Amino acid sequence: MAFIHGKKTFVSLAAKNLSAYTTTSQMEKNSDSHDVTTYGKDAHVFSGGLLGGTGTMSGIYDSTAVTGPRAVIEPLVGTVVEWIRQPEGAGSGLPQDKVQALVLKYTETNPVADMVTWSCDLQLSDVINSTAQAA
Repeated sequence: MAFIHGKKTFVSLAAKNLSAYTTTSQMEKNSDSHDVTTYGKDAHVFSGGLLGGTGTMSGIYDSTAVTGPRAVIEPLVGTVVEWIRQPEGAGSGLPQDKVQALVLKYTETNPVADMVTWSCDLQLSDVINSTAQAA
């Protein structure tokens, strides 16, 4: 068993690397569920349906004008762009998830006694391309 540290994770949105501003990311893969129970059954019977999913990213706000999270993500709200997530970092043979994603929401949080943070909610659009990274 090989444990992997989260610090190696790479994320990009619309071909913009957001890794330096991101402290957490999550990709949820799910499926529709259809009740196909028929007469005579004593319990529900289910069948899978269309695949789907959501994603989130969040981190420490950085006011960098062209590459910071606000500059990159805020203009993308309401659009579908490519999201790439490499949970073990970049490298030949390591896993990579690439998917089109609708940028649903960009949020900034300003606590009085802490750093400003940001978060982004994504709705996955179409099939996730989960492959090993090429050399």
